[in-house]
Amino acid sequence: MVKVPLSVTWEAEEYIEQKRNAWWFVGLFLVAAAIVILGIFLKMWTFIAVVALAVLAILVRALMPPRKIKYLLDKDGLTEGGQKHLFRDYKAFGILKEGDHYSAVLIPRKKVSIQVKVYFPETNGEAIVDILGAHLPMEEVRLDFIDKLIKFLRIS
Repeated sequence: MVKVPLSVTWEAEEYIEQKRNAWWFVGLFLVAAAIVILGIFLKMWTFIAVVALAVLAILVRALMPPRKIKYLLDKDGLTEGGQKHLFRDYKAFGILKEGDHYSAVLIPRKKVSIQVKVYFPETNGEAIVDILGAHLPMEEVRLDFIDKLIKFLRIS
């Protein structure tokens, strides 16, 4: 019988920082300019404002480094920073490997809820999987379309 640890703590970045060169920013501005010109041509002023705000949000996100977050996984659930995610709110978990990075994904019971995805160092992987597996069934998880698009566009 495998002895499950009572808890595990670790610190990790909130997301994987993507490498962006000057051409990424040039491409962002060219695409935004083309969309704005199309909006001007079609006299869609609200659309232009939304595009401008979206580009600003993407720039802010691209220029901000990821925060380091402290995690605690125990018998009740996962504490992410100060936010507690109780096991009873999730139906399963899965593990993703993206390059050299590992993440645990908590799959919510409610269809309208968002998955919780937390990165962890490989050294803590076995303890994390043991604790999660003691409380939730493991399911195969994959990056969804939005995650793949964000990764492709190197937005976060």
